[in-house]
Amino acid sequence: MKKIIEIDGLTISSEQAFHRRIASAFSVTQYYGHNLNALWDLLSTDVERPIELIWTNSKHSEERMGDSYRKILIILDRVKNQDESFGLDEKFSYQLK
Repeated sequence: MKKIIEIDGLTISSEQAFHRRIASAFSVTQYYGHNLNALWDLLSTDVERPIELIWTNSKHSEERMGDSYRKILIILDRVKNQDESFGLDEKFSYQLK
């Protein structure tokens, strides 16, 4: 069964706020590194699949985060593409709403 993690962009206006929210959503606050490398590690190897991240009100975050938002999306795309290239049936996916 696919696990769905939802984060609300209305509460995310900085990269650090994103990392705090992700750590909380995945229940990894004790060991998560709160940076882009930690995000890659978490999503590429540390979470059980299938999993879908839904980022609601993502435009709000994009307007406030600028380049940090784009860097996070690069990581999300890399994880998604890696799972697809491995031919996994159970994958990471994400939606921006």
